[in-house]
Amino acid sequence: MKRGPFEVTGSKIVYQNPWIKVREDEIIRPNGEKGIFGVVDAGTGVTVVALDKDNEVYIIREFHYAIETNDYILPSGGIGQGEEPLSAAKRELEEEAGVTAKKWTFLGKYNPLTMILNSASYFFLAEELEEGEQGEEEKGLIKIEKIPLKTVVEMAVAGELNHSGSVISILLTARLKEL
Repeated sequence: MKRGPFEVTGSKIVYQNPWIKVREDEIIRPNGEKGIFGVVDAGTGVTVVALDKDNEVYIIREFHYAIETNDYILPSGGIGQGEEPLSAAKRELEEEAGVTAKKWTFLGKYNPLTMILNSASYFFLAEELEEGEQGEEEKGLIKIEKIPLKTVVEMAVAGELNHSGSVISILLTARLKEL
């Protein structure tokens, strides 16, 4: 089987759990040399910039196990099988922040680490917000804050916000809002 300029001669799943799958492909490079590629499939996801009428962003602070730090992140999560990106964005915003929105703007789709990671993310701006009951995830491991958009942009540029989907989403929102 061809994959771009590479001939795939074998493929096997070397690890899998409910969140990721790691595949190793045996390949023949365009120059005829044999090699391997490792691919991590982490599924597709969404990130939401929830911007209220006062130009404040709902942002979450939580412990991120893989990088062992308590960090800021925008409402984000995975897209379920058969679920549309916008539906996932609405679900994640309500689950994590207890917020719904009447106005949604698609900001783009990006791939964070294209050499080894298959995990596209869809980014949305949510406006005309309505607060509901406390988000389910708020009750334990996460803390929700509202921070002015301009401050969150500064956090992204300074490296205080380092979740790639959050940084991209915030910068796209800043451009859209002409900050």
